[in-house]
Amino acid sequence: MKIGVIADDFTGASDIALTLAEAGMKTLLLAGIPEQECPDCDAAVISLKSRTAPVAEAVEQSLKACDWLTDQGAGQIVFKVCSTFDSTEAGNIGPVLEALAERLGETSVIVCPAFPENGRSVYQGHLFVGDTLLSESGMQNHPLTPMTDPDLRRVLGRQTGWPVAHLSVRTVAKGAKQVSDALTALRAMFIVDAIQDEDLHTIGTAAKGRKLLCGGSGIALGLPLNFGFQPGSPSWAGVAGKGVVLSGSCSLATRAQISTYRDLAPSLELTADDVMNGTHTAQSAADWVMAQSHDAPLVYSSADPEAVKAAQERYGREVVAERIELLFHDLAAELVGRGIARIVSAGGETSGAVVKGIGAGTLGVGGRLAAGVPALRVDDRALAIALKSGNFGDKDFFTTAMSRLAGDQ
Repeated sequence: MKIGVIADDFTGASDIALTLAEAGMKTLLLAGIPEQECPDCDAAVISLKSRTAPVAEAVEQSLKACDWLTDQGAGQIVFKVCSTFDSTEAGNIGPVLEALAERLGETSVIVCPAFPENGRSVYQGHLFVGDTLLSESGMQNHPLTPMTDPDLRRVLGRQTGWPVAHLSVRTVAKGAKQVSDALTALRAMFIVDAIQDEDLHTIGTAAKGRKLLCGGSGIALGLPLNFGFQPGSPSWAGVAGKGVVLSGSCSLATRAQISTYRDLAPSLELTADDVMNGTHTAQSAADWVMAQSHDAPLVYSSADPEAVKAAQERYGREVVAERIELLFHDLAAELVGRGIARIVSAGGETSGAVVKGIGAGTLGVGGRLAAGVPALRVDDRALAIALKSGNFGDKDFFTTAMSRLAGDQ
């Protein structure tokens, strides 16, 4: 193993696993920290559910993942965070980075969540989604990790005792040596600008030999070449059988995808009130899915921000989130037990619940369904899944993903 990745949620893990696989590395996605040695691979991505965990728990999980990966031979660790830098005022990005840097003996850390292919760029230390500042992109309404400040220097500075420095796009444009020289001049976490893939390749070259980096999946674009790997397309055979779309994301992109898909397939909405009062259960939702003649019906809990806020005020933010996640966990388990062969999951928390519900261990990385979203085969079973970050994919994503999971072009 050359590269080890610690991802703070499941969609982020599949996102960077695709980047590494398309760069020519044999890549495995691992659901949690394994108890055994890793199968042969060039890169391994450990998916945790640490983004919204208590700080101490997130640090502990991340350090255990780091130790396991280095024990397997990984010489470079990437802490994968969301391309929208989702976090709270307390963390968990800063505290986890501090702990990993101390464990690995790293004195300066590249931090760059840019992912130009999906419209995420960092310029003058600020994060943009398309041509809009992060704080005006819809992420300010995220139900768990609202992002109201686009200045990553301020965001990270509130989470860490380390100095937070900045490398501008002008420095990056001068080449890898200038980036590398700047990184060695100061003990700090460096917010590094990147507005195009070329910038990320430069940053990747500059990161050769570094033990720790932090960013979105784009941070991995230039890393495999440092180890001699060349780009290639992962193979995918497809899985036949009935499917289901499960969505717990409230992002603007996912809600648009739901609106499009409801015109094509039967859908069942699980409102927060339905979940809290038991109107819908995993058993009843599974009964509904299996009764549909359509080969991939939709079950969703993806309300608009006002409805989400109202439910949080009635029941409590964490209570609502936990109950919805538990329902999707139990629903996924129930559906796989009844023979569902393809699952598309939208939303990081939902995807974490789905992966745990189906009892996934090692996931093989297949072809691309959309930017940042690979096809995944679960434990060599006849079960294929896609884990989509809330804001990824075009309006037709659910239809396209279901078709490609089946092996259709």
